Amino acid sequence: MTAYHQLERRFTRIAAVADAIGILNWDCQTMMPAGAAPGRVEQTATLHGLLHELQTDPRLEDLLSQAEAEHAGPDPWQRANLREMRRSWLHAAAVPAELVEASSRASSECEMVWRSARAASDFALLRPSLEIVLERQREVGAAKATLLGGSPYEALLDAYEPGGRTAVIDALFDQVAGFLPELIERALEHQDSLPDPEPIPGPFPLEAQRTLGEHLMRAAGFDFERGRLDVSLHPFCGGATGDTRITTRYAQEEFLSALFGVVHETGHALYEQGRPEHWLFQPVGTARSMSIHESQSLLVEMQAARCRPFITYLAPLAQQTFGGEGACWSADNLLRHVTQVKRSFIRTEADEITYPAHVILRYRLEKAMVGGELAVADLPEAWAQGMRALLGITPPDDRRGCLQDIHWPGGGWGYFPTYTLGAMTAAQMFDAACRDDAELLPALGRGEFGPLVAWLRRQVHGHASLLTTEDLIESATGQPLNVAIYRRHLERRYLER
Repeated sequence: MTAYHQLERRFTRIAAVADAIGILNWDCQTMMPAGAAPGRVEQTATLHGLLHELQTDPRLEDLLSQAEAEHAGPDPWQRANLREMRRSWLHAAAVPAELVEASSRASSECEMVWRSARAASDFALLRPSLEIVLERQREVGAAKATLLGGSPYEALLDAYEPGGRTAVIDALFDQVAGFLPELIERALEHQDSLPDPEPIPGPFPLEAQRTLGEHLMRAAGFDFERGRLDVSLHPFCGGATGDTRITTRYAQEEFLSALFGVVHETGHALYEQGRPEHWLFQPVGTARSMSIHESQSLLVEMQAARCRPFITYLAPLAQQTFGGEGACWSADNLLRHVTQVKRSFIRTEADEITYPAHVILRYRLEKAMVGGELAVADLPEAWAQGMRALLGITPPDDRRGCLQDIHWPGGGWGYFPTYTLGAMTAAQMFDAACRDDAELLPALGRGEFGPLVAWLRRQVHGHASLLTTEDLIESATGQPLNVAIYRRHLERRYLER
C-alpha cells in the first residue's frame, strides 16, 4: 500500500471519529435528557482525545512527506487531498497537548463566567478570565504561525478560513465600512417614505410552522432520507457525513424568524448533502471554508428567499398555512417585514444591511487584541467607539455591547470575518447564477429552487475543497471577490424597493 493510500485510510478514521462527536453534540442540544450530561461530557472528552491522537500521530508526518514526494500524478483531487491533509496535520501538530488542554480549560471556565457577567451586564466580572483565554489563544496562534506562516491572528483565522490573510480582508472591509454608514442612512430615509409593515396577527401554531418550514426545505432540495429538522435553543446545522441535522426554534407569536432560520440552515445543509460522494471521508471532500459555507446559507436565505419573486410565492402559501385574512398577508407587506432596516445593538438581531457593521467591528477588535494593540481592559470603550463610527449608536450597557457574543469567551478567535465574507460571496454568486440562467428568478417566483441548486451543485458543492477559496469564487463567478457587486445588491434591495 502506498503512503498516499495509507493516509486515506487514516483520514477516513479521523473523519469517522469527528462524525461521532458531531452526532453526540447534536443530541446534546436537541434530545438528550439533562441527567445524561455528566456521561456525555466523558464520552465527548474521550472522543476528542482519540481524535487528537489520530491527528497528531507521529507517523502522519512521515507518510505525508513520502506521499508528497511520490504523488505528483495527474489526479487533481488526490493532489488537493494531500494539500488538505498537510494543512489538517499542521493545525493539530503545531499545538502541544498541554496547550490544547490549557486553552480548552480556560475557554470552558470563561464561558461559565460570561453567562454570569452577561446577565449582570458587568464586563469587569469577565475581564480576568477573558484575559487568560486571550493569552492562551495568542500562544496557540504563535505556535501555529511557526508552521503555517503569517501572523498569529492569521494562524487562528486559517482554522476557519484556509489561506485567509488580513491584508486582503482589511482592504475588503475598509471598502464596505467606507460606504456602509451613508448607505444605512439612505436606506432608513427611503424606508421612512414607505408604509410601515402592517402587523401579521398570530398565534402561529408550532406544527403549522414546522409544516411550512419542511415544505420549503423540500422545495430547496433537502434530502430527508439523509437528514432531519429538529428544535434547539440555538439554530444550527450539524450531524455527520451523510446525516445532516438542522434545527430551529419556534415562537407562537411570530413565524418569520423560525421560518427564515430553517431556510438559512437548509442552505448549509444543501452544501453538506451536495459534496462529492467519492471524497466524503477525506479532507478534500469537506466544505471549503466557513465563508463559503456561510455564503451558501445566506445565498438561499437572503438572496433567494427574500427576493420579491419568492416572497410573491411565499405570501399566499403562508396565508393558507395559518388561515390568515386581510392585506397584512400581501406580498408587499411580507416583503416589508423581511427587509426592515433598523440600527440595533445586538448582532444576531441585525438586518442584512446593518449586520456587516457588527462583523467588521468585531474583526477589527479581535485582530487588535491578538496583536497586542488593544488591551482587554479597553475593550468596552473601543467597542462603543466602533459602534458610533459604523452604526451611529452607542450601547447603553455591557450586555448590549461587548458581552453579547459567546465567541471570544468560548475560544472562537478568527471566526467573525467569515460572516461578512460569506455575505459578499453570496451576493456575487447569486448575481452570477442569475446571469447564467435567466429562468432562475422566474422559477423562484413559482417556489422552485431547482435551477439555483443545480447551479450551486456545479459551481460550489461538487468542488468541495478541490479549489482554494479564491479560485472557487473566481471559477464560479468569473472574477475575484468584488465589493461593488455586494454594494449594488444592497442598494437595489434597500433603496429601490
